[in-house]
Amino acid sequence: MNRTSRASRVRSTLTVLAGASIAAGLLATTVAPASAGKGTAAQGPKPTIVLVHGAFADSTSWNDVIGRLRHDGYPVVAVANPLRSLSGDSAYLKNVLAGIDGPVVLAGHSYGGSVISNAATGNKNVKALVYLAAFLPEKGESAVDLSERFPGSTLGDALRSVPVTNADGSQGTDLYIQNDKFRHQFAADVPRNETDLMAVTQRPITEAALAEGAAEPAWKTVPSWVLVATRDLNIPAAVQRFMAERADAHTAEVRASHAVSVSQPGKVTDVIEDAAHAVR
Repeated sequence: MNRTSRASRVRSTLTVLAGASIAAGLLATTVAPASAGKGTAAQGPKPTIVLVHGAFADSTSWNDVIGRLRHDGYPVVAVANPLRSLSGDSAYLKNVLAGIDGPVVLAGHSYGGSVISNAATGNKNVKALVYLAAFLPEKGESAVDLSERFPGSTLGDALRSVPVTNADGSQGTDLYIQNDKFRHQFAADVPRNETDLMAVTQRPITEAALAEGAAEPAWKTVPSWVLVATRDLNIPAAVQRFMAERADAHTAEVRASHAVSVSQPGKVTDVIEDAAHAVR
């Protein structure tokens, strides 16, 4: 074989080998993401996080939590809780949940805990319940009953009562926290410029809603997470711990006022995402 033919064959062989190497490399890069994608799909879609505020607050109390959850890829719905009656508020939340496809993690603050306990019962899409400085009532218990179980709540002395005509024409009572007592009672660890606004924009709750007994609670069948606010003057920490232990809930604590979603949004988000990860 002459030198020219030998060189030509060597170049041909190298070309074939190089092409095979490139093909192998392309195969590896295309297969690897597909495998990763299968692992992610097997874990399931991220659940929708449904947030339910309590008395003397509104959905803006979740703003910093919402921002963190959305940053982490969670769809979020912040419900405008009517605060008129426990049964009526729960029925309203049930309607909201019926319009959400796929798995749900349901989180409630304060009286919102009573509402999510009622509304989630029998709903197979609700995979976890999260209670943030919130009530976890047993059947027949009211928010008033629970707040008085252990000493420490000073809410009664901070309230202002206003007569109200209910939708059915009956007379009732709306409850507000007095503006000059709002920060100390509700949000002592939130900057004053924020609490001044919170006091003015607070949503009242009816006295009847706080006194109404709960239905069969969903926490008996749905995994639950509790964040105890240890400086809470509305629902004493001892009450929160009692309810968490009774519900066999995953429990964490934070040094915070009752307005924990405002003062500790990072910790609140962590607990909600812990629940979401556990049930995916």
